[in-house]
Amino acid sequence: MKKVLILGAGMVVKPIVQHLLQKYSVTVATRTKSKAESMIDNHRNGVAVAWTIEDQTTLEKMIVEHDITVSLLPYAHHVMVAKICIRNKKNMVTTSYVSPNMQALDQEAKDAGILILNELGLDPGIDHMSAMRIIDNVHGKGGKIEEFYSLCGAIPSPETAYQNLFGYKFSWSPKGVVMAGNNDGKYLKKGVETYVPTQDLFKNPMRFDFPEVGMLEIYPNRDSLPYINLYGIPETKTMFRGTFRHPHWCTITDNMKKLGLIGYDKIDLTGKSYADFLAMQIGASDSANINQKVAEYLGLDVDAIEIRAMEWLGLFSTAPMNRTEESPYEIISDLMIEKMMIGREERDMVVMQHIFLVSWSDGRREVVRSRMLDFGTQVTDTAIARTVALPAAIGVEMILEDKIHAKGVHIPVIPEVYNPILDALEYLDIRMIEEYGIPANEIFQ
Repeated sequence: MKKVLILGAGMVVKPIVQHLLQKYSVTVATRTKSKAESMIDNHRNGVAVAWTIEDQTTLEKMIVEHDITVSLLPYAHHVMVAKICIRNKKNMVTTSYVSPNMQALDQEAKDAGILILNELGLDPGIDHMSAMRIIDNVHGKGGKIEEFYSLCGAIPSPETAYQNLFGYKFSWSPKGVVMAGNNDGKYLKKGVETYVPTQDLFKNPMRFDFPEVGMLEIYPNRDSLPYINLYGIPETKTMFRGTFRHPHWCTITDNMKKLGLIGYDKIDLTGKSYADFLAMQIGASDSANINQKVAEYLGLDVDAIEIRAMEWLGLFSTAPMNRTEESPYEIISDLMIEKMMIGREERDMVVMQHIFLVSWSDGRREVVRSRMLDFGTQVTDTAIARTVALPAAIGVEMILEDKIHAKGVHIPVIPEVYNPILDALEYLDIRMIEEYGIPANEIFQ
């Protein structure tokens, strides 16, 4: 029986563990062994190991003993794991974006005869694969992609979202969600490159009425420009990747950013309350009537949703913070973890929408759309866990069965990878619904 090593036991790991246990021996190595044991659930093929990233000697021993390694650790650790896999000629899978340092290992991986397959989750992952299936189909018929919008979000279902003013509950890494608010953005739209600095990331979101969900807002997702080459569409005049959120998230987060509430610089908070912390952020002399002072600082009414959301989160509380030196990012993410985790019976959902403007050699133009809507709970596996973990699980199966011949550092944009994975996901009830022949005047604006 072939052996799979999975590093990490976070909120999206359970489905890959349970899927692979049906065919392979699976070792889950993580800081908290009980989390791994819960995922394995006494399955005869599973092994739980208590391990921390600092113990690289044990890591190398585990990599040597297994046929493939799946790193579901924070992305900053993937390169270290990859170097050990290269040294020992072991294949590797991650669900994270390829960093420049990871891409730099491409030739070393090829020389070692191994595949390091990254971005094999949801976004990145299913977004790449479902986009490439349409792009290759259009190109194969002589068409061109004039515009492409790729939109995705892992968000609460509507009935769950509006239990708080943010319109959000966490079904995956809370700190990762908050951290993403510090990204900037870049995209191409109708031939014009636009750079969005981080301070403007949540300003002027686009809006989209998603079927069965309702109106959602969209903000830019990092740098879209590299995907023009990665997807092989040099002809396109629009390349926009965006993130879906329910209404209010963008304006609330934008105003929190204006207050410096998700920054990483540490500040002295000894003896301070949350209200004192807000007073420090706006340069107020004291924290009396802090909600009014923050509203005036932001140019908002005191009863504006942005102010009420911060108050609900606890930022105007006079309770002591019991912190010494800490960053605003840690404060905010900890408050959100306390108040905004999704309940066991509450549904999360994944919404994805691709929109292409296609031109054909005979002069015709049409819109092609592809969308996915998936729901889940902690009881049944969350939608985000299923859609991140199961593509990786299928990729692991394909590698172990020698069905992928590519070597080096890759993402799933080649047919031998994306077609079988998308087909297998449909069997698991994760599917994109494709629509062709839509009039060209219905392109998303």
